[in-house]
Amino acid sequence: MTFRNASATLFIPDSQAEAGALKRITHLGIGAHQDDLEFMAFHGILECYRSKTKWFGGVTCTDGAGSSRAGPYAHFSDEEMVAARRAEQDQAAQIGHYGVMIQLGHPSSVVKSPNDPSLRQDLQAILSTTRPEVVYTHNPADKHQAHIGVVIAALQAMRALPPADRPQRVIGCEVWRNLDWLDDADKVLMDVSGHDELAAALNGTFDSQIAGGKRYDLATLGRRSANATFFNSHATDAATQLIYGMDLTPLVTDETLSITDYVGAQIEKFQTDVKHHLARRLGEA
Repeated sequence: MTFRNASATLFIPDSQAEAGALKRITHLGIGAHQDDLEFMAFHGILECYRSKTKWFGGVTCTDGAGSSRAGPYAHFSDEEMVAARRAEQDQAAQIGHYGVMIQLGHPSSVVKSPNDPSLRQDLQAILSTTRPEVVYTHNPADKHQAHIGVVIAALQAMRALPPADRPQRVIGCEVWRNLDWLDDADKVLMDVSGHDELAAALNGTFDSQIAGGKRYDLATLGRRSANATFFNSHATDAATQLIYGMDLTPLVTDETLSITDYVGAQIEKFQTDVKHHLARRLGEA
C-alpha cells in the first residue's frame, strides 16, 4: 500500500505476502497513539488471537513524537522517541499475533486538523482494502483531541465507502474518558475476562511510557476490573474484566446522521437520568 506519509510502515508479524495479509483482516483497530490499540481494542485482539479464521489488524495514526518521557527516556529526542514507540508497537503486534500493523506516522497536528485530509485518505485506503467486519476506534466523547481527530477521520472514511464495503459493526472505545456514564442499555459490553497475562504482556510492551512516568498498564487493567465490579449493583460479578464501548454503527450505516447530535443525545440521556433520580429523591418529580 501507498500512504500519504513517506515514514509510514506496514509490518506483518508472520511474514505473509502483503496483499493476502491485508485481505484476511476481519477486525480492525484504529488508534491515535502507540498503545491505544492494546488498551481500547483488546476485545478485538482476543477475538482473533490464534484463530484460523479471524485476524486483527492495527492502525496507529500518529508518530509518537509528543509522548511523555522521564527516567531512562528523559533525554530522548523526538526522533529517538518516535523510533522507540514504533518498535514497541510492532513488538505488541508480534505478541498479539496481529495480521498486520500499520503505523501512519502523522504528526499530531495533522490528526487534529479539521482541514487536512491526509489521515482520512489513508484510512479510507486501508478500509477499502481490508474491508473488516468490525472496527474498534476511539469514542467521540473522549477528551484527547488527537483521539477525536482519529475517530472523526475514521467515521468519514467509512462513510465514504460503498455501503456494501462498510464494516458491519463499529465500536467507540474508552481511553481518555471512560464510558461508565452511558446508559446500561446503550453500552457495548466487551468481556475480556481470563486473559490477564496476555493483557499484561501487551500493555507492558510500552516501556517508554511506563518507565517514562505513565502507568497505563496498571490503569487499563484497573479500569476493566472496575467496570466489571460496578456494572451491576444488585448481582454478583459476571465478569472480572469488562470494557465498555459506544455503538457507532448507526453513524456509518447512515452518513446523514450528525456525529455531534448522535453523541449529544447520549449525553442528554445521562443528564435526564441523573436529574430524574435527584428530583424523585427531593420530591420535585
